[in-house]
Amino acid sequence: MKTFRYPEEHEWKEIVERPLADPSAIQKKVRKILEKVKEKGDRAVAKYTARFDEVELDSIQVTDEEIKEGIDLVPDELKNAIRQAATNIETFHRFQLQQTDWVVTMPGIMCSRKMVPIEKVGLYIPGGSAPLFSTILMLGIPARIAGCREVILCTPPGAGGEMHPAILFAADLVGIKKIFKVGGVQAIAAMAFGTETIPRVYKIFGPGNQYVTEAKQLIQEMGIAIDMPAGPSEICILADESAEPSFVASDLLSQAEHGVDSQAILITTSERVFQGCLNELKELIKELPRKEIAERALDNGYVVLVKNLEEGIKLVNEYAPEHLIIACEDCDRLADKIVNAGSIFLGNYSPESVGDYASGTNHTLPTNGFAKMYSGLSVDSFVKKITYQKLSREWLKNIAGTVIAMAEAEGLQAHAQAVRVRFS
Repeated sequence: MKTFRYPEEHEWKEIVERPLADPSAIQKKVRKILEKVKEKGDRAVAKYTARFDEVELDSIQVTDEEIKEGIDLVPDELKNAIRQAATNIETFHRFQLQQTDWVVTMPGIMCSRKMVPIEKVGLYIPGGSAPLFSTILMLGIPARIAGCREVILCTPPGAGGEMHPAILFAADLVGIKKIFKVGGVQAIAAMAFGTETIPRVYKIFGPGNQYVTEAKQLIQEMGIAIDMPAGPSEICILADESAEPSFVASDLLSQAEHGVDSQAILITTSERVFQGCLNELKELIKELPRKEIAERALDNGYVVLVKNLEEGIKLVNEYAPEHLIIACEDCDRLADKIVNAGSIFLGNYSPESVGDYASGTNHTLPTNGFAKMYSGLSVDSFVKKITYQKLSREWLKNIAGTVIAMAEAEGLQAHAQAVRVRFS
């Protein structure tokens, strides 16, 4: 990891920049795949699955028999863990259901707003070197709570064309029946445009690598909604003298093992934590099965020593992390000063791993600095809000003069006439 000791503010640019590949090169490749899938449907999906996942499939849709066989392979201990996580996620997300009653804005005028589920949604579950079955809970549960009529799931197939049993169990647990063995850009394209096998959806959810993120951004320009530009995972830790270096190092590694393009940053006021974390990283990384991935990811990371917590908070808000751990004695007070973060973990005993799996909050969060303007995924992401207003003839009189004056001032006479005609 790169280190900074008391960097000046003009040096922060290097720290807050993400390790991204050339966007123009990525966009060109992604656009070509999108166009081919739109044009050739299942044939193009099969071609890219063979090229990128190195597997040729007789059928891309998972059968009921495959689901049943996969579920039977999941150990009871893991089933129980997934069920516990699902219960916590459901509990937290159900509190997000809010319906507005009729509001009287002035005598005789009533307005309201209603949450309506998006009818057709597509969930993308990253696979690659780690099948993220936990993401199915994070996407599928709020979709079910919202009441989405059709939910489909795309995820990369394994080397032999099989699906990870835990993915099948988690999907069945949240009620998803349409599962497709398709990953990467071709999965986003298939859900965006529809193929002979995969239905077209109205909104696409789920994190992914830089190629998947670029595909989502491009299909958004074509009229398909997306949840957010969620790309490679990242973590930032703000630590004072009270932090435990081994805890901090473990949390940094928990994100670094996601992928080589992940990023991990420590911002601390403590020389002891600064040096102690670097030492712990060297030891702890030796034990990781995904050591090579974590090592490459840490090359993108920083350990930063700052003068005080106020400066640290300012740097955190500039970085706008996906995940933020505040490993400080006064973590609750400091959290009130954070305005840019996807999800915040308070204190030395709130590891980011808990939020990834089972605390109940959602782990699909804005990355790459988008926490400055995006929220993490919630039930709200799966609904649209329709507004209503109701007036009688008598009630319309109360506001007619206001509407007519404003319409005429904007030069929109038909707007004014639409009110006048009701009294002529």
